[in-house]
Amino acid sequence: MPEFQVVGNVDPFLLVNFQKGESIYSESDAMVTMDATLELKGKARGGFLRSLARKFTAGESFFQQSIEATGGEGQALLSPELPGDIEILDVGVKQYRMNDGAFLAATDNVHISIKSQGIGQAIFGGTGGLFIMETSGEGKLAVSGFGAVFGLDITAGNDMIVDNYHVVAWDSTLNYKISLSTAKGGFLSNLVGSVTSGEGIVNRFSGNGKVYVCSRNRGGFLSWIASNIPGLSNQRNRQSSGSSGVLDDVL
Repeated sequence: MPEFQVVGNVDPFLLVNFQKGESIYSESDAMVTMDATLELKGKARGGFLRSLARKFTAGESFFQQSIEATGGEGQALLSPELPGDIEILDVGVKQYRMNDGAFLAATDNVHISIKSQGIGQAIFGGTGGLFIMETSGEGKLAVSGFGAVFGLDITAGNDMIVDNYHVVAWDSTLNYKISLSTAKGGFLSNLVGSVTSGEGIVNRFSGNGKVYVCSRNRGGFLSWIASNIPGLSNQRNRQSSGSSGVLDDVL
């Protein structure tokens, strides 16, 4: 089985060591460098329908990269789309669920399917929506998070509340509920509480297992960038107030 190793201290790489005949698959555009003994192909893994479901329900690529050591042993360096840590998970005894954008690479015996969530999770799921990714099989799985990644241990009777946009992956045996607020109350009061506190959508995990979280909020970061681009923030304000933006620029 190919060996996974995280190398580098800031925005690390995933280093994969291959023996001849071994292969992995990864997110599209993940490959940075590889030995000439390796072969890179784009594949719609799982067939057309599964690839289509992966793209439109989990935000992943339709075509994934397949890297195989056809000419002998070799190494490849992979990198996630966003800057941040990489976590290597052992799939087999434990299976995992992942949030959008968390998947980086896996050995061939690890299979990733799309799992439908309950309507409550779908309404409040933010990045997860109606569907999330779930592993099966046995092997290595590499996930990435925006910023630093940290593993939280959840034990029975000690629930953990995590902001939805900071969740990377979690043990599939854990129970979780998604809500607008940590406060107890009705929908309207929780909605008001979320707006006024900036708390947003949260996940409540219970049971025994591990949750991996990242330090940065992708959506919040993109909003911050947009607010600091000259002209863009003003255009967004005009659009939100009902102005066309383009017409105002002409006038």
